[in-house]
Amino acid sequence: MSFVYLACLLIGIACMLLIDRRFRLFFWRDAAAAALVTLAGTGFLLLWDAAGIAAGIFLRGGSEIASGIVLAPELPLEEPVFLVFLVLCTMVLYTGAARLIARRAERRAP
Repeated sequence: MSFVYLACLLIGIACMLLIDRRFRLFFWRDAAAAALVTLAGTGFLLLWDAAGIAAGIFLRGGSEIASGIVLAPELPLEEPVFLVFLVLCTMVLYTGAARLIARRAERRAP
């Protein structure tokens, strides 16, 4: 039983939150809205995973770096943590890109 993958995911989340804090993109811009988006996005992706598991499409593979803890059949502990990271990363990238595009448009406006 190893927690390497889980630790890497948590480090990734921490790094994304540091970028978010530095540029005030998501959680540091509006924490309540960011929490709602993160919960909704993670919940949707967990439902998607559940549908894939029920259809026999998603299977948990064995790995030496995973914890081996299973929350449900074919749903390892690392999966919801990865989904939180995925939503957080997507929103930081989206809000950062939107800010850059808006700034570029302001510079081009007469």
